[in-house]
Formats: sequence, C-alpha cells, structure tokens
Amino acid sequence: MTAHDYDLIVIGSGPGGQKAAIAAAKLGKRVAIVDKHDMIGGVCVNTGTIPSKTLREAVLYLTGMNQRELYGASYRVKHDITIADLLSRTQHVIGREVEVVRAQLLRNHVELLDGHARFVDPHTVAVEGRARTTVSADKIVIATGTKPARPNAVDFDEARVLDSDEILQLETIPASLVVVGAGVIGIEYASMFAALGSRVTVVEQRERMLEFCDPEIIESLKFHLRDLAVTFRFGEKVVDVAVNDQATVTTLASGKRIPAEAVMYSAGRQGMTEALDLEKAGLEADKRGRLEVGPHFQTSVDHIYAVGDVIGFPALAATSMDQGRLAAYHAFGEPAHELGALQPIGIYTIPEISYVGATEAELTTSSVPYEIGTARYRELARGQIAGDSYGMLKLLVSTTDRRLLGVHVFGTGATDLVHIGQAVMGCGGTVDYLVDAIFNYPTLSEAYKVAALDATNKIRALDRFRT
Repeated sequence: MTAHDYDLIVIGSGPGGQKAAIAAAKLGKRVAIVDKHDMIGGVCVNTGTIPSKTLREAVLYLTGMNQRELYGASYRVKHDITIADLLSRTQHVIGREVEVVRAQLLRNHVELLDGHARFVDPHTVAVEGRARTTVSADKIVIATGTKPARPNAVDFDEARVLDSDEILQLETIPASLVVVGAGVIGIEYASMFAALGSRVTVVEQRERMLEFCDPEIIESLKFHLRDLAVTFRFGEKVVDVAVNDQATVTTLASGKRIPAEAVMYSAGRQGMTEALDLEKAGLEADKRGRLEVGPHFQTSVDHIYAVGDVIGFPALAATSMDQGRLAAYHAFGEPAHELGALQPIGIYTIPEISYVGATEAELTTSSVPYEIGTARYRELARGQIAGDSYGMLKLLVSTTDRRLLGVHVFGTGATDLVHIGQAVMGCGGTVDYLVDAIFNYPTLSEAYKVAALDATNKIRALDRFRT
C-alpha cells in the first residue's frame, strides 16, 4: 500500500478515461474517475459523437433520404419534422449510454467522484462538486476531452449564432443556415441540415474541404451536397456576423453578404485544460489547450499521462479508447502492443465516408507504384435493393507485391465496410485474397470482390504489356 488514496486517478470519463480506468482496475489497482454527474461518458456521449450520430440516423429515417431512389424524390416518412422529433431519440440514446458507462465503471469497482478536478500538486487533485474533497494517487491520467473553439470576435448568443455543441439545442429547424468551417464536424452538420431541407451555405478559408480524404470521393460528396442545395464558398473568410431577432447576415472578406436564420461555427476544438491548474502539476498546455505526450502517452511529468482528444490528432473516440488502455498498462508496467498503425477514419456525412491506409497522393509522393480497383454500388444487387446507386469502394493495390495499400469507401455502410479492408491489410493480405474470397450475396461487401477483380485485371494487363 502507498501513502496515496488511489493507485490511479482519471480526470474525465469519456472513451479514453473510461478505458484507462477499467484497464487499471482489471490489473487490481485502486481507481477513481473524476467527472461531473451530468457528464458521465464525457463529451463523446453527451455533446459529441453519440448525439450527433444519433441525430444523423433520425434525420435519415424521418426524411426517407435513403429510400427516395426507390419511392421517388418526394418520399418522406414524416413531412413536418420538428426538433423534438429529432432530439427525442437523441436524448434516449444518451441516457442509455450514460447508464452503460456508469454500470461498467461500477462493475469494475471504479469509484466515481462527482465534481470538477483541479491539481493541488503533481500527485493531488481537488474535486470541487457539491462538496470539496482532496484525493491523491500514484498515477494520474488526464482525459478531459475538448470543446468547440470559439473565436473571440464572434458573438455567440446560443440562439442564432452557435457552436457545434449548441446546434443540438436549436428550438426549430432553420430554413437557412451558414456553416463556418468545412472540417469533419462542419460538413457532417451541413449535410444533416441540408437533408432536413435547410438551405445551407458552407464558408471555408481553405480552397478545399477534407483534404486528407481521397479527392474523387470528396468530389462525389460535394456533388450530393450540391444536389441538396448546399452552396460552398471556398477561399472565403468571415469578417462579421450581424444578428437581430429574426435572422443573421454573414459578411465575407470578399464583400459577399449571406442572410440566414442561423450561423454555426465549426472552428476546430479546444482542449479542456484551462481549469485544471496544470502549472501546479508542472504541466503546460499549448495555445489550443492540448497536452504533449510521448509514445506511451506520458506527459513531461513521468507519472501523469494524457489521452484522447486533449492530446490532439487523430481525436477519435475509437483511438482514444486504446490510448487510455495502453496508458494504464504502461503506467503499471503491464506489457502491451503499441497503438495499431492502421486506424480507420469515419466521417458521418450524408452519404458517409470512410478510409484506411494510404491515399493516392501519399503513394504518388512516396513513388509507390499502385493500381486502382473500383466497385460501384449500382453494380451490386444489394446496392439496387438499398436504393444506393452512387456509393463506391476504391482499392489501392501495390503492383509489385499485390498488397492492399488503401481502402476508400463512399456511401451506405462505408464506416462498417472499411473494416474488411483494414483486417486484410493488418494481416499483410494481398488483393488475391479478396478475389478468391466468397462474400454473402446480396451484400455491399461484394464490392471488395468486384474492386479486387478490377485491380487484378489492370495489373494483369500491365504484366502482359511488360512481357
């Protein structure tokens, strides 16, 4: 036994903090998590991933968006969709997820300390809730997550000018909406409100959106969003947002003025570290509130670790979970593999996007010879059944050893389908495995076989030319 109250204190109960706490508890350690009772599950469950993805599913269902190719462009499950329709499902799912997280922590004998954490010294944390208490631990994991960045020049009023958290608190669906920022969150919400019938204008300072994705797939997404009446203003900067009781007017540096019922800012995320009194622990955050860590998620103070969005890229719930688990293992000397290099990216736009591995630009820059294999959902029986004629799957295949180098998917089920390619790549598999594999029929997974045959036929043609 040590002189400290716990072996591990975790600050934050989101995906990273939760998994760190449970991993340590399963090693027989005394563990506590500090978080406010109304934020169990962290940002992920309460204001981020879970509510936004649940909202997306509600939008898809109520608008009948996925069935319009089968039943006509005017098909809708409900014609007068309200915010209450959308949020009723969202609140239900949040409630259930909070219960799941709480039950998992309690089942593993992780103590929940209700309140806000502040460092007193490198081993001691003050918990400020209904009462104030002070606890100490041998090891500490910071997993506080992030919040939307809010430019000082913008007057957020929680009614017409909102950040990506507040957008979930709208009282009505706006007839028109300006989305400032074409990152993942901005484009996800732009596509949702466009599907609901809002006239959406996306303003982005850069000349392109989602630059880390495959350009062909992004062009497909832009085509579908334009079909939903989304207007894009690339290379434009917002200089002013005027607000009155009825509407807003967004003024761009170019002089353009865009009237809309509401404006949503999606200007990146800010690490929630400003209230932790980091200096008392010997730590310092960068200007975005993020903490720098080493390969084992160890900060500059040896016994303090940080995981999840608060350490920056990739800032995904899936990676945060493994970061938390691995940080706990390292803290207590438990052997573990490193975080896997093959990390899939999922973007829950309408339609959705997912990829794993290299992009064409990366392979070209690295002078890696490759061939492309493509499958269109319209070529698949399941694509016709589902009413998805626009979806596609693209494989990037090495022409030297036929290994799978990258998988890029656009359309229905993209974020699930990508894992087949991830598994093949993780095992060092070649395109020949996909050619010879038998897939259930009719499924969207057959796209892998179609794309694999397309790639091998091209490689075979090249081989014949060489000989």
